[in-house]
Amino acid sequence: MSGTDKSKPGVVGGPAVILVEPQLGENIGMVARAMLNCGLDDLRLVNPRDGWPNPAAESAASGAGTVLEGARVYDSTRAAVADLHRVYATSTRSRDMVKPIVTPRQAAADLRAATGTGGAAGVLFGPERAGLTNDDTAVADAVIAVPLNPAFASLNLAQAVLIVGYEWFQAGAAVPPRDLPLAGSRAATKDELINFFERLEQALDAAGFLKPPEKRPSMARNLRDIFARADLSEQEVRTLHGVVSALIDRRDRDESQG
Repeated sequence: MSGTDKSKPGVVGGPAVILVEPQLGENIGMVARAMLNCGLDDLRLVNPRDGWPNPAAESAASGAGTVLEGARVYDSTRAAVADLHRVYATSTRSRDMVKPIVTPRQAAADLRAATGTGGAAGVLFGPERAGLTNDDTAVADAVIAVPLNPAFASLNLAQAVLIVGYEWFQAGAAVPPRDLPLAGSRAATKDELINFFERLEQALDAAGFLKPPEKRPSMARNLRDIFARADLSEQEVRTLHGVVSALIDRRDRDESQG
């Protein structure tokens, strides 16, 4: 289908599209094309297998070179989402995590509401063959599952991006913004949340809570999911840091007196 008309004003902005360890340059180029179809221009690449920039991506982008030119490369999923306030992960199967599962249409409405308050958002897409790992999915607030023919629900990377992007574009009508957790306080960024998670887990390790060792990863992810579902504000995260500090100080005093 041909529908390019450069005389018309373009649409840009929207949530970041984050490709985790994409394998083929051609796929990245087709993703860029799908993004620009839907007015998305923030492309983030986590450890692209064949390096970046990639000539194969440029030829497959079919006129969406501006998206590729603005693409940013990161060495970890955490770094790619650090400045974001709300993140969705795309997945076709359960990862034994307690996270909300929504359709692309539901996610688009929520992303519109979240960004309506000035927050930054993004959607994670995994490698073409294996998809996202548990650790990648753990940084997300919810999981997007595309309802398709259960006997054949396989999507390539660009198709998945196009479906999510299309729903975002169609949800452009007025959507009420999300209520902030605390009046006058912005939503916490992923970097702020992960810093708190890591500090809490260090304190729990010292207290002997996260054991046995083989269960630590799933226990830590479950704790992160609990706090992620709370939609914490920056002020609330600082309060939780204070709680952890108070507990550590109390433990240290008790140990010194014992």
